[in-house]
Formats: sequence, structure tokens, C-alpha cells
Amino acid sequence: MSRRIMLVTHPTRPDMPELAGVFAERLGRHGIEVETVPEADPTHQVVTDSEVVALKSPVPPHVDAAGCELVVVFGGDGTILRGAEIARPAGTPLLGVNLGRVGFLAEAEKDDIAAIIERIVARDYQVEERMTLEVDVLHDGRVVCHNWALNEASVEKSARERMLELAVEVDGRPLSTWGCDGVVMATPTGSTAYAFSGGGPVVWPDVEALLVVPISAHALFARPVVLSPEAHLAVEVVPHSHVTGVMWCDGRRTVELPPGARIEVRRSDTPVRLARLGVEPFTDRLVAKFALPVSGWRGPASGPPGGRR
Repeated sequence: MSRRIMLVTHPTRPDMPELAGVFAERLGRHGIEVETVPEADPTHQVVTDSEVVALKSPVPPHVDAAGCELVVVFGGDGTILRGAEIARPAGTPLLGVNLGRVGFLAEAEKDDIAAIIERIVARDYQVEERMTLEVDVLHDGRVVCHNWALNEASVEKSARERMLELAVEVDGRPLSTWGCDGVVMATPTGSTAYAFSGGGPVVWPDVEALLVVPISAHALFARPVVLSPEAHLAVEVVPHSHVTGVMWCDGRRTVELPPGARIEVRRSDTPVRLARLGVEPFTDRLVAKFALPVSGWRGPASGPPGGRR
């Protein structure tokens, strides 16, 4: 049986056809077929009951990664999140090659293509699982939208001139009501994304937790909260505020939220599986991606007491 790789590429980069062609040709020498995911209609929408879910750079409906060894992504974090939509249902490992700026989800850089091909041919990579979220939107007591997220589900105001009033619930009990720009509910993977921009903590990937990060909240208690991964979160758009909101999953899938809408978030049983080419500590990834200053560090003590490397 021939081996098969699925390739997801950034939709607008001019160098992408050449890069994808070289990648497919080199893997083809080793009997590995590369299937490139085509671009879909950018206006495509999914209707869920009475609600419309708008999709950013949607995945064509016929794309199925079942039977593929890997879903390889050439692009930044946004393109990698698109690849996750393809890889997750099939349980196929996802390997990101960064062509963007930060590329926190990427495992390699564009200059590493030759080495990446060698590792794929030899099946020389490890797979780790990343926690995801199940997200339900309810209105008038019924589920009008079901979705999921690898990084975060965010509830945000849809009009700049007014605050959104949100009531936050944890495990069936009210936590606080905030007049705010929004609330981010994130996984550890998403702790370096939108939640980080909102002042949330960085959580190491091997720590299982849920984060709640209010955005520009007008309240005395408006700090990020770290919860058990088994916690059940809910955010309600307070009905009397008469302000509508929007819910985003990974900044890619969105649905409008009328006053009174309720968003329920919980840990998913279906993770995203990431292919890893090395055992780089997460600390090193943080330093590299955020260009953190580490001058003055001399390393752990070695030799006699007081000795330093």
C-alpha cells in the first residue's frame, strides 16, 4: 500500500506552488503520494439550525485525512489551525512548517524542508496530543450551534461603541458578571495566542487546564482564572444589556450571539495530535518565538559547591 501525505498550504503566498511542488516531487521519489488540499469558496457558510456559522478560509467539504500518515501545513498559525480542522476528525498527526512570523504551533521552519522530508520518509517523529474544547451555543434553551477549538473560544462584542455584559459560570455556579470587550476561554495550547494578548498566563503544554481571560473588563475582579481541565464553563450574554456579541472558535469559525445567548465550553474527548521532530523544551520554544532576553544566564551548578559552568 502506498503512503500518503496531505498538504495544506497558505492560500496567497506567491512562492507556495513552487514550494509545494518540490515537496511533493521529493517525497514522490520515495513512493509517498502528496495530496494538496484545494482552496474552498471563501463565502462558504454552514447553517446550524437557525444560526449561520461563517468560516474563514474554509476547508472544502470533501477533504478527508483518513488513511494519511500526516497532515503537513506550510504557513503560519492561521494555516496550521486550518490544517487542524482536517487532521482532528481522522486522528491524523499534524506537522506545521512555519512560513509566518511567530508560528507557535509550527514544528519546523521553511529552511528545514530537506530535513523534514528525510524525517517523514523514515517515519522519524513523535506524536503528542493537545487538548481541545467542545463549544455549544444555546438560545431559548436549545443548542443552535456546536463547534470546537484547539486554541480558544472567545465571546466578543460586535459593536465597538458599547460594552458587552457577560455573566461567567463555573461548574454550574456564577463566578462574576463583567462589562467588557469579551472573554477568552483557552486551552494550554491557546495560552500563547489570544489569551496571552489579553494578559493571561503562559501554561506549559503538559499542564492540563482551562483558562478564562476577561478582555478589558470594568470590574474589581477581572483577573485571568486557571481551572481544572474537567471544569464546565458557561458565558451568558446578559439579556437586559440589549447588546449582541459574536463567538469565535480559533479565530476561524464565528456565530452571532443575541442577548440571552449562552455559550457552554468543556474539554473535548477528541484531541489534536501534533507531530514533533525533536524534544525541544517548551522553555526554549518560548525564548525563540518571543525573542526573550536570556543574557546573564550561566546554567545549573556543576562540580564543587559554588562552581558554575
